[in-house]
Amino acid sequence: MLSTKTSNLSSNCAHVNLDSINVAISYLFFISFPIALLLNGVAAWVSLHLRSTSTFIVYLKNLVVSDLLMTLTFPPMAASMLPGAAEALRAFVCRYSNVIFFCCLYTSIALMGLISLDRFFKIVRPGGKALGQNVTFSAAMSALVWAVLFGGTAMPTIVLTNQYPGNVTGDFCMALKSPAGVSLHKYVVLFMEVLFWFVTALILFCYICITLKVLQSFRKSGSNNSHGKKKTKLRVFLILLVFSVCFVPLHIMRIPLTLNEIFNINVCVQMWVMIIYNLALWVSTVNACLDPFLYIYLCREYREKLVHMMGSVLGV
Repeated sequence: MLSTKTSNLSSNCAHVNLDSINVAISYLFFISFPIALLLNGVAAWVSLHLRSTSTFIVYLKNLVVSDLLMTLTFPPMAASMLPGAAEALRAFVCRYSNVIFFCCLYTSIALMGLISLDRFFKIVRPGGKALGQNVTFSAAMSALVWAVLFGGTAMPTIVLTNQYPGNVTGDFCMALKSPAGVSLHKYVVLFMEVLFWFVTALILFCYICITLKVLQSFRKSGSNNSHGKKKTKLRVFLILLVFSVCFVPLHIMRIPLTLNEIFNINVCVQMWVMIIYNLALWVSTVNACLDPFLYIYLCREYREKLVHMMGSVLGV
């Protein structure tokens, strides 16, 4: 989120009302919260009634948990951005909310990579018996993602964010970290970046292969192929669309952010980079609102169970 360091820089850019920008971004998080909570609450309700009979359903259930947990971090993160936010609230967000938020964000990224791999096996190798098409394998991979991201990054970060901020003139959250916590933070950020670009490369590979397979299928079937079958095959590209819209802008903005830390950039440019980065961060949270729609379009079992349960509730 926007740091205290950036707020201090705003005094050198008098034409920018940073407080108004902070309020606007925090309102975006507040608006996203009830929408994401409702959609993921329904998704969790439906997924609890689904049996894990396929790899996609296993990944779906884990993605629902990740999105729901991330959604719960929106209110404290948004409140901490408001002018005059209590130091105790900001410290809580730095120690817990931000850490959980980013771990859930990268858990979602990793799971979307695994879902793309699952789609690859289903479409490119539909008759194969690859390890990636095994339900036990998908459960093991999901558990590994949670263990690495929460056990290997979140828990140590929370434990090592244990300092009293005192009179902070720089980044408030970094001031809460012990020397070991500061060192760990650098490695965690590097690991998350490598994870994102690895998953991006995996998704691109999968969808290039899927595209070639779909085009080959369309050419073979010609005019005999129904509109419904084409629509079904094209639905798989929704994952690529959501991934690109939600996660790519954030990581593109990491490039000028990193350059800003290395080189002595004009303070006004530095502040605008942080503002745009935080807007990109909010865009990444829209993923929590879009994922429930992916389940409807991509999973027949989920769609049928949702319709059945909604019919039961409404008495239809």
